[in-house]
Parts: sequence; structure tokens; C-alpha cells
Amino acid sequence: MIFASSIFLFLFLPILIVLYFLADRIFKNIKIQNIILLVFSLIFYSWGEPKFVILMLLSIFVNYCFGLTISHKKSDLQSRVLLIICVIYNLSILFVFKYLNFSIDILNSIGIGKYGNIDIKLPIGISFFTFQILSYVIEVYRGNVKSQKNILDLGLYISFFPQLIAGPIVRYNEIEKYIHNRVINWDSFFEGVQRFSIGFSKKILIADRLAPFVDSVFSAEYPSLLGNWAGMISYTLQIYYDFSGYSDMAIGLGKMFGFDFPENFNYPYISKSIKEFWRRWHISLSSWFKDYVYIPLGGNRKGNTRKCINLLIVFFLTGLWHGAATTFVVWGLYYAIFIILENSVLKDLIKKLPSAVKWSYTILVVMIGWVFFRADSIYNAGRYIIHLFVPYGNDLNRFLYYFNAEFFMIILVGILFSAPIYKLITLKGKKYEIIKSIAIMLLFILSITCMIGSGYSPFLYFRF
Repeated sequence: MIFASSIFLFLFLPILIVLYFLADRIFKNIKIQNIILLVFSLIFYSWGEPKFVILMLLSIFVNYCFGLTISHKKSDLQSRVLLIICVIYNLSILFVFKYLNFSIDILNSIGIGKYGNIDIKLPIGISFFTFQILSYVIEVYRGNVKSQKNILDLGLYISFFPQLIAGPIVRYNEIEKYIHNRVINWDSFFEGVQRFSIGFSKKILIADRLAPFVDSVFSAEYPSLLGNWAGMISYTLQIYYDFSGYSDMAIGLGKMFGFDFPENFNYPYISKSIKEFWRRWHISLSSWFKDYVYIPLGGNRKGNTRKCINLLIVFFLTGLWHGAATTFVVWGLYYAIFIILENSVLKDLIKKLPSAVKWSYTILVVMIGWVFFRADSIYNAGRYIIHLFVPYGNDLNRFLYYFNAEFFMIILVGILFSAPIYKLITLKGKKYEIIKSIAIMLLFILSITCMIGSGYSPFLYFRF
């Protein structure tokens, strides 16, 4: 099930809201509400792939046992051994479902064994909920949180449907207090509805409208230098509005039920360095790798050489986390190289550059990086990038037919609102809050109309 669907908007969500607030009114017991959220979260996840909910339930049970056992071990060695076993177990599950096909294809291609073709389907959102599970167990081991003794509450943390499939990656210590005690009021609910509506509009009115053109350009239907630039810019906007739109919807849904999730995006396309970009893009993933990989490896405490190695490891894993493909690995290492350069030879130069030049450098690097991310092979990515600078093809008429005034307006709006321009036009006061609410409502209605008139459109990050 996806948020941008009629069954979610007009059936699943209304029924859940009614039952949730009836439970609040009748029972005045947060445990009943937690059970309702847990049941609906499992229904949400199993809607299209019911067999994979068994995998999630198994992960909940196994990690519940790991958490309890680690917290009761008095010996540091015993706790450390249990943590290692737990990490290996969870990463093994992730490897089997996400990377085994890829590994076998590589072995077959280089002639090491003959394993045939094994088609293992990828459970939706497995990378996200696996990282959430790992953060819980690691924090229990570190003594930063107490192990959860109620398996239903732990199950809610792992399976809670708003952020289950595409983040943000919520850590247990960020959500624990809301599981046990949360305030549910109209203001929070209304704020959540507005945030959800904004994210929904991002997805439907911008990301989905750009998708057909992006698909066409990356399949080489518009072979021209202009077409490649337009496709790269369009994908840069599509992935931002698709992914940040989902995060907005997740945060909004959380607020509707009394939960505050961390922000996942902070206008990454206004960054003036690649380091800054990664502080603003997919914040929950970046901070996860920083706290659980980069710092344990030594961070920047063991000299520049070790720091560079640590950065290469982290961004290699960041790329690999996104998918079992060489394009993702190259995309991750591509960023590692630029961050290492910014920490060394480019450090002083970047400080001296005008802001406009720093921004231009950063956005160009980011957009070219998205070519690696979107392309289906390294060869096609390389060819695409070359043709950004070398004229080729002769299909300008078809390209201009597609790139009409309406499409140009979508691009323009996408560019404008990828920056915090709203802060320049937001006015204070109750009257303006009413105008803002009406504008958001109208956008939401327009988005629903467009959604009903279009086909199935999953979020880009569902496959991760």
C-alpha cells in the first residue's frame, strides 16, 4: 500500500483515525491505541506482499530477545559477542534478500562457479526497518536506552507504517517516549494534516509529472545535448520532491497520531559544498552511518589517512545500502572523493570562492551524481555525462514538443521551492494562517484529482 492511493486515503486512513480516536475517547488507554497502530501497520505492510510480514514479525521477535539478553548480561564480553551475533543476523537477512542475486550474478559473470539464476524478491523497505532494528539493539548495548520488555511496543517501533517503507530512519530513543506517553490534540493533528498535504502535493504535482520525461530521456528517446541537460535537471527535482514528499507525509502522519519524527531534509539544493549537501540530504541515513560506522571506525581522530579511509568505507556502504548495483556503489564513492578533496586540497579554495560559485560547483556535482544513481549501468551513465558536454543526436523537435510551457512551469516551481523561498513570503497573523490553510487544502484537492486520473506511482525509495 502506498500513501498516494485511493485505498489509503479513502479507506485505510479514515478507518484508522476513527478507531484510534474512539479508543482515546472511550478507553483513555495508550496501550489500546498502540495495539490499533500495530495491527494497522502490519496490514499496511502486508497489503501487497503478505508473505513478507512474516519476515518482519520474525525480526521483531529475534531482536526483542537480543535486546533483553544483552541488557541482562553483566559481562561486557558477553554483551559484545551477543551484539556481534545480532548484527550478523540482521545484516545476513538484508544480504540474502537484497544482495544475494547481485552476488551470484557477479560470480557467474567472472566464471567462479555456475549458480544459475536465483530470483529472490526484495521486501519493500527492508533497508529502512533493518537499520532501525540495528540502532535499537546497539543503543541497548551502549546503555543509552533500556531494553523494551513489551514486545508489542517494540513491534510498533519497528513496523509503524508512516516511516516504515521509506523513512526517515527513526531511532528508538527518538520515539520511545511517544510509545509510552504522547499528547494527542487538535493542533498537532491539524499540523500533521497540513504537513501530509504538502508532501502529497510534492509527490503528485511535481515528482510524478516529471517522471515520464525522465524515463524517456534516460532511455535515450531524446538524443540531444539539450535533452540530456533537461533530463538531468528533471531527475534532480523528481528524486528530491518524491523522497522529501514521502518524508513530509510520514512526519505529518506521525503528528496526526501524536509522534514527532526527525526531519529528513533541509533544502539540500541550496548547499555550497558537498559536505553541506550531505548534512541536508537524507539526514537520518547520514547520521546513522556517522554514529554507527564512521565514529566507531575512528572518525577523524586517527589522522588524515585513516579519516579518508573511513569516509571511503562509509560512502561505499551508503551507495551499497541503496541497492545491489555497481551504479550505486560508484555513486557513493563519487561523493567520498569530493568530500575527501574538500577536506584537503579544495579546503582553502572553497572558502575563498563567492557564494554563487560555491553553489554552482555543488549543484553541478550533485546533478552529475544523480546520473550515476538513475542510470541502469556505468556505461550508460558515462555516455550520458559525456553527452552533457558533447553535442549529439538530432531529435530536437520531439524534445521541444514534450518540453512545453506546462512542463517548463513545473520545472520552474520545482526549482523555486527547492529553496526556502516560502520564508520570504510567509506572513504572520491569524488571517494569513487561514489563507495558508486554504491554499494547502486547494493544493491537496488538486493533487487528489491528478492522482485519481493517473496510474500507479510508487515512491522511488520503495525499492531500497
